[in-house]
This record gives sequence, structure tokens and C-alpha cells, in this order.
Amino acid sequence: MRILKTCFSKSWGGLEIYSLTTILKLRERGLNTALFSLEDAPITKEAKEHRINTITIDNAGYLNPAAIKKTISLLKKENFDIIHCATSKDLWLITPALKLTGLTTPLLMTKHMGSYIVKKDLLHRFIYKRLDYALAISNVIAKNLVDTTPLRPDKIKLLHNGIDTKFFDPGKYEKNKVRSEFDIKDDELLIGMTARFSPGKGHEEFIAAANMLCKEYDNLKFIIVGKASRGEDDYENKIKDTARQSGIGDKIIFTGFRKDIPDILAAIDIFVFPSHAEAFGIALIEAFSMAKPNVCSASDGVLDIALDETTSLLFKKQSADDLAAKLKRLIEDGNLRERLGANARRRALEHFDIEIFSDKLIAIYKEALNRK
Repeated sequence: MRILKTCFSKSWGGLEIYSLTTILKLRERGLNTALFSLEDAPITKEAKEHRINTITIDNAGYLNPAAIKKTISLLKKENFDIIHCATSKDLWLITPALKLTGLTTPLLMTKHMGSYIVKKDLLHRFIYKRLDYALAISNVIAKNLVDTTPLRPDKIKLLHNGIDTKFFDPGKYEKNKVRSEFDIKDDELLIGMTARFSPGKGHEEFIAAANMLCKEYDNLKFIIVGKASRGEDDYENKIKDTARQSGIGDKIIFTGFRKDIPDILAAIDIFVFPSHAEAFGIALIEAFSMAKPNVCSASDGVLDIALDETTSLLFKKQSADDLAAKLKRLIEDGNLRERLGANARRRALEHFDIEIFSDKLIAIYKEALNRK
């Protein structure tokens, strides 16, 4: 099976990383995979470093005649079995090219983020009609596709993202490696979050809750892992200023970007996922896989992952008071922390392992091929 994965994004974040991860997993399964991307994009550089067959284009754009012409030539020459777009924007290039070639190649798209714009006009009906399946990473995204696009529900399939639970394995990492780096004492509880600095990720609530808790407990430290999204350095500076002005700046560690996320998670005693509106939550399932007791916002894609009182404690989104109250329960109850952590690891293994994702994706590819 020859798969063309498209990703015409100039950013480097969860969507792009997961697109690359998907290609690598399919390659491990023996599928012939290629990436179609922008010449100067970070994903192109990363793909070439992984020796992925990479085809590039200068500019994709919306209904770009030169790009469509190049794509027609590519599709005629390569004769792919499946074309899988990383975003709906990719369809503006791929759909016209497929229409003009007359090829019946199955076309799929993964929807990673919701949209507030209704796209049911004539032009969008043309773009979306060629899709065989749209893959939604959570139930809230599946509903969003129904609400905002001309797609019929039978063309939408739920496919949760996955992670490598063998890599995110708590048995492989030492708790004290990162704790020693930041001088975290054995009797201190480390509460942390991993997220890029971007509005809506919940940094404000995390710091406000930390401020409340530090008034009651003197054995707490907090760690925030991540860096600003492109163009959002002011937001990161604002969050750091808020921490300093709160009077607990010495209790909060800002690590910046880290590649050693399993080591970070091994050091954390309680994980927090305070996002206001997350389509899914890769960082959360990473914490699950590392058997971390956690408190997370009761909203959107989080509800596909977390089970309240079983794997997690859910709090009302954007409520620092409720977040602090749920964290207090975990601070005071070691048995509850242990139970939630064990259940989280089990749920990650049973539902969110990357091999489960790969099995389901390949099955969808085969189903699409059998319909032709």
C-alpha cells in the first residue's frame, strides 16, 4: 500500500509532529509512505532527517493553479493507493488535482482542531465531496465536523491519537533525575503541567491555584514545561510576571522547551491539564502512560480521555478555586494518587497506545480501498 501524507503547514507543533509520527509508524508496518509538504517547513526538515520520502512544493495556498498543476503531475506519476491530508486546508490543493486527473484514489483527512466557521457553501461542498472519510481525533471534533461542514455523519470516523506507551513507561525512568536538577527535595510534592505558552492552555489557573495551595502547604513545588508558540512571547512573559508578582515565584520552575518529557513526568507527583478547550490532549495521555495522578479540566476532548474519580479528578474549566480544591484532595491522599495513577496507565495501554491507533488507521485505509 502506497500512502501519500500531505501537510502544508509552516508551523511545528502537535499536529505536525503527529503527522510525522503517523508516517513513521506506517513505515514500520511495511507501508510505502511519502510526505508532501512545503519546501521551507520544519516538518520537511524533520522528515528528511528521518529519511522519509519527501516531496515538496513552494506554496500550496487556496486553489493555487501552479501548485495544482504540479500536484496533478505528481499524482499521475506516482499512482498512490491512499492520500491522507493532515488538515482541511490541504484539500484546496488535493481535491482539484484529483478531480482534474480523474483518479479515484481514496482521500482522507484528519481533523485535529475545531472550527467556528460554517463551511457549507457551494465551493466547500465541492472541496469536501471528494473526501472518502474525515477522521476526528475526539467526539467534540466529530460533532464540529457535522455542525460546520457538508460532510454526512457516515463519512466521519472517530480515531483517537495514540502515543508509544513503551517509550512513556514509568519503569524506564528515574524520579530523581530531574528533581535533582531543580533541587526538589524528597519530601516535596512536585505539581506540574506541560504545554506550550498560548492563551487557553490554563497557565493562569495553574498559577492562581498554586498561590492558594502555598498558603496551606509548605512542601509544594510547581513546574511549568514549554515555550511560547510562534508570535506569543508576550503571553509567556505575562505568565512569568504573574508568577513573580504572586509572591510564590521561588516555588514555580519554568523549564522552557524540553525534549526529555518522560524524565519530566517521572519527577512529577501530580500532573495538571488545565486547558480551556482542547481537541484531544496528547500531553494528558503521555501523563496517563507514565502513571501520573492528574487533575484536568472537564471539557471537550479531555472527556474522551479522562474518567472522573477513576483515572483523574475533573475540575470546572477556568476555575482556579475548583482546581485548587481537587489538587488538595490529591496532596492529602497518597492512596488516591496511587489508585488514579495505576488506572491512568491501564487506560493508556488499553485505549491510547500508538499500535492501537495504527491498527485502526490501516483498517480504515483498507475499508476505503474496498469501497472503490
